[in-house]
Amino acid sequence: MSEETVARIVLFVVMGGTGVLLLWMARAAASGRLGRNQWAGIRTPSTMTSDEAWLAAHQRAERPTQLAAAVSILVALSVAIPSPDAVLFGSVMVGAAVILGLVVHGAIVGGRAARQAEGRSGEGR
Repeated sequence: MSEETVARIVLFVVMGGTGVLLLWMARAAASGRLGRNQWAGIRTPSTMTSDEAWLAAHQRAERPTQLAAAVSILVALSVAIPSPDAVLFGSVMVGAAVILGLVVHGAIVGGRAARQAEGRSGEGR
């Protein structure tokens, strides 16, 4: 097996696995199945203040995170298609940038939702 084939297999597994993991995490956190924890999800001071803030953040961030997962899976599939090295490199780099942008966007809007949820829960006290 050539080094290029091994590299493509590794990229396929990493990008595909990342996509599947992001998809699972987005759905689980937004539905409440994945509660506050120190390992997975949007772990910022605003999201970690309460279960309500955690859930609000992940519900708001679900769509951008699912889009990031889809891009990751598409990049994995593109790696499996025979193409010149420059095309492979370009698809992985552009895909990684889009994934990062979507995940950061999700964290930002999720953080806002968490702060709003905390503001609402603090009004009744």
